[in-house]
Amino acid sequence: MSYPGYPPTGYPPFPGYPPVGQESSFPPPGQYPYPSGFPPMGGGAYPPAPSGGYPGGGGYPAPGYPAPGGYPGAPQPGGAPSYPGVPPGQGFGAPPGGAGFSGYPQPPSQSYGGSPAQIPMPGGFPGGQMPSQYPGGQVPFPNQISTESFPSYPVFSPVSLDYSSEPAMMTQGIQGTIRPAPNFDAMKDAEILRKAMKGFGTDEQAIVDIVANRSNDQRQKIKAAFKTMYGKDLIKDLKSELSGNMEELILALFMPITYYDAWSLRNAMKGAGTQERVLIEILCTRTNQEIREIVRCYGSEFGRDLEKDIRSDTSGHFERLLVSMCQGNRDENQNVNHQMAQEDAQRLYQAGEGRLGTDESCFNMILATRSFPQLKATMEAYSRMANRDLLSSVGREFSGNVESGLKAILQCALNRPAFFAERLYHSMKGAGTDDSTLVRIVVTRSEIDLVQIKQMFYQMYQKTLSTMIASDTSGDYRKLLLAIVGQ
Repeated sequence: MSYPGYPPTGYPPFPGYPPVGQESSFPPPGQYPYPSGFPPMGGGAYPPAPSGGYPGGGGYPAPGYPAPGGYPGAPQPGGAPSYPGVPPGQGFGAPPGGAGFSGYPQPPSQSYGGSPAQIPMPGGFPGGQMPSQYPGGQVPFPNQISTESFPSYPVFSPVSLDYSSEPAMMTQGIQGTIRPAPNFDAMKDAEILRKAMKGFGTDEQAIVDIVANRSNDQRQKIKAAFKTMYGKDLIKDLKSELSGNMEELILALFMPITYYDAWSLRNAMKGAGTQERVLIEILCTRTNQEIREIVRCYGSEFGRDLEKDIRSDTSGHFERLLVSMCQGNRDENQNVNHQMAQEDAQRLYQAGEGRLGTDESCFNMILATRSFPQLKATMEAYSRMANRDLLSSVGREFSGNVESGLKAILQCALNRPAFFAERLYHSMKGAGTDDSTLVRIVVTRSEIDLVQIKQMFYQMYQKTLSTMIASDTSGDYRKLLLAIVGQ
């Protein structure tokens, strides 16, 4: 079975990169630096996902989601969640003397100017003591740590992080389940993959062992080495040997990270209908730098303008919110201005609960421009002032896609891993599996914060992510997902 809808008819075949005559200029000057195997295209497609507005398709709850108080293990206002290892008392993040956030699990109070607070980890690793076996089955390599903005959630790590020198950046290598392999040899890996696909049958286990234990950057080098050694395209060979969900997962893993996000957005708006939940999941959760790179890549690889595509595929307040998001101009100063938080809370109340009708532009302005730590402080100020949390107020004042988008921003400000944990849960809950969402989140977060996502998943649903994946998937697809996620 070929990869669903990729590449679309009329475009160069998948392995046609680099273009004929440009083989020597790898990557082509001035173009987005993609390693071999992904063509500059005039169009792209993302594997089909359930159609329909976000939320709704693929097991997501009906509009209005999340229902106040509807998160497993989440506290009622001022109450304590039933998280493992947390003493009874006031709910996570509840301001002193004020109502807690009824609808979303939160980390313990954390300061953005010093070392992050520690969260108890399932499995008995309290307070940040380093387990002998790091979650995910691998011990981090200190010299292989890269950075990524992740302001809203404390790190499960014994390493002290200094926020003051690079306020918008945090250490990411120890948060992902996949880290760069030590003693990496691209040519040796390429040779193993070639043997795995040669002759009768395919040695899927060899492919899983390589792919799940190499970083995205290392996979790009394997792809280039394969073409150099054998004069063949690794992606084309893999496509001929694999099918279905396994093929989708492997191809996603071999795409450069930014390209995968841009490709997902392109497909979400391509053809009839729009997959709004994909637009929300990517544009409302990425950092400024990531969004700017996605916008650049979208233009260079697909020859299209992301903002124009958003304008033509969405409308109203939802369109304005997404256009605001794709500017990549959110304030990323990690210092919280408590007076501004109080003023913003007052403005939001007067734009919503405190009047007849809703001033949508006020919500858009504050939620699109303020930093995530600032938004968290605003939510705390709002709950003290209005005796209702901002998430439930957004649910009362908005509906449909714009409600989902605004809530996604607030949920990321409160607890980004919980946002993704919930998306993963709903991709597998009930009959059928939304495999595109499952693949997209596991792949895109595997080197950023999948460790924390696993922790939050366990706290919210009292089952491990790997257990749910194992019961919802099968075959080599299940093996590879579990190898990425870890136990």
